[in-house]
Amino acid sequence: MSAASTAEPAFAAKTKTGRFTDFVDSRVGGSGILREFGRKVFPDHWSFMFGEVALYSFVILLLSGTFLTFFFDPSMAETHYDGSYVPLKGVEMSVAYNSSLDISFDVRGGLFMRQVHHWAALLFVASIAVHMLRVFFTGAFRRPREMNWVVGGVLLILAMAAGFTGYSLPDDLLSGNGLRIIDGVIKSIPVIGTYISFFLFGGEFPGTAIIGRLYVLHILLVPALILLMIVLHLFMVVIHKHTQYPGPGRNDNNVVGYPLGPVYAAKAGGFFFIVFGVLALMAGFFTINPIWNYGPYDPSPVSAGTQPDWYIGFVDGALRLMPGTLGDWQVEQDWFGYVFSFNVLLPALVPAGILFTVMFMYPWIERWITKDDREHHVLDRPRNAPTRTAIGMAGFVWYCVMWAAAGSDLIATHFGVSLNDVTYWLRTLFFVGPIIAFIVTKRVALALQRKDREIALHGRETGRIVRLPHGEFIEVHAPLDEYKRYKLVGFESPEVLPAVPNEHGVVTRKEKRRAFLSKWFFEDRVAPATPAELEAAHGHGHAAVEAPEEAKSLSH
Repeated sequence: MSAASTAEPAFAAKTKTGRFTDFVDSRVGGSGILREFGRKVFPDHWSFMFGEVALYSFVILLLSGTFLTFFFDPSMAETHYDGSYVPLKGVEMSVAYNSSLDISFDVRGGLFMRQVHHWAALLFVASIAVHMLRVFFTGAFRRPREMNWVVGGVLLILAMAAGFTGYSLPDDLLSGNGLRIIDGVIKSIPVIGTYISFFLFGGEFPGTAIIGRLYVLHILLVPALILLMIVLHLFMVVIHKHTQYPGPGRNDNNVVGYPLGPVYAAKAGGFFFIVFGVLALMAGFFTINPIWNYGPYDPSPVSAGTQPDWYIGFVDGALRLMPGTLGDWQVEQDWFGYVFSFNVLLPALVPAGILFTVMFMYPWIERWITKDDREHHVLDRPRNAPTRTAIGMAGFVWYCVMWAAAGSDLIATHFGVSLNDVTYWLRTLFFVGPIIAFIVTKRVALALQRKDREIALHGRETGRIVRLPHGEFIEVHAPLDEYKRYKLVGFESPEVLPAVPNEHGVVTRKEKRRAFLSKWFFEDRVAPATPAELEAAHGHGHAAVEAPEEAKSLSH
């Protein structure tokens, strides 16, 4: 029999749509990609939604930003306003500010789209930040996801850059003051700062080119980089498979959840419209960035009681906390004929540098301390990694202190206290707050671990007190089901790894430092209950639970 007679007949679609789809699929192989991706299993947990919120917010940003692009003119040429907002009639302003007012008052739906765009930008940065906090506290950054953690950090920085460049485009008094701060930070860079500022602004601040340059960054370069990072992030999620929380049947070799199609795709689509709807409601009912109240930018006045968007606030707060003198030493120095403005340079660059450097390097730091090079696909409960959780909370409090300092003047005026007192307290918390947060968080995590161990061994307290036949009073403990018990005992508790000599029998200084940090990380630990302990405790606990039924007539 010939090969031609045994070959299966070619598939022939019966509809025009089917024939078109078959034509495309035969050229690009899309069905195999969709079939493989559609079978991808995703675990179901509410905390995984933060990443989805970030993705949906970015989509909404692209849609609303495209609408605004049609009406915004990024020119700093001078003009006189002749639009619908009467209080600014005839006022001299830039074309950029004029077009922003036209969008707000004269373009149908313009103000709504402006506010959708702004709220979506705030939600985009917030959801990325919360998503990264979830990844950090649960240990999802461990191998093989170290590079994906770095991609997330780059996404956070790009989101902040996109927000700041867009925030500056209207060329109003508030955004202009933000650019003035950036100009001051750039000029504080020794030797080259003034040249960089002159190049960026096209002359002496504010120049005539900065809005157009920020516009190109905001609508072209930064969104393209964000889109690239999102694609890389999702690609690595597919390659490495999704992490999951601990539970029966879940381990590092499987993923328990729902396939992307059709279950997860339907849920994700519905969640997108929920996010879109919430942002639309916020844009329709809550005013944000009312640029008509600020007026056009003028370098001479500085408006009081203004703060940048929250994600940039920590830099402004650090600048406010920096003193002009340290004892008798002037923070601004004149060395070698150049002015070194450490009172601006240090708070603007050092805290942000420390924050992002530690964030990017932490996966490798923890892997070096623990010597754990295994793949991890099951997440930690934050309480079961007390030192890591304490470090995260210390960094979070440190950030929040700087963020609060950006509104120190409003804190003083709203609560009727001295601005100097607010500044001194925030300066103290800048150094003491992270230490207190670390200690308290670690103690709380260890206490929760001890409570979990007690519940796993003896069951859940019911509040029922019974008296046994021989006169003893006991509290009835209800046994846990297997799922909850597994959640309380199914985790790893690393022990201290002492210094190990190298192949020459020498303990290096690097190894000693690693051993010291290992002791600092894991010396305080609560070991999970072993199977033998559980068996012994449950045998005793079963009798204790059944005793009340046998002794009901004797209980009080």
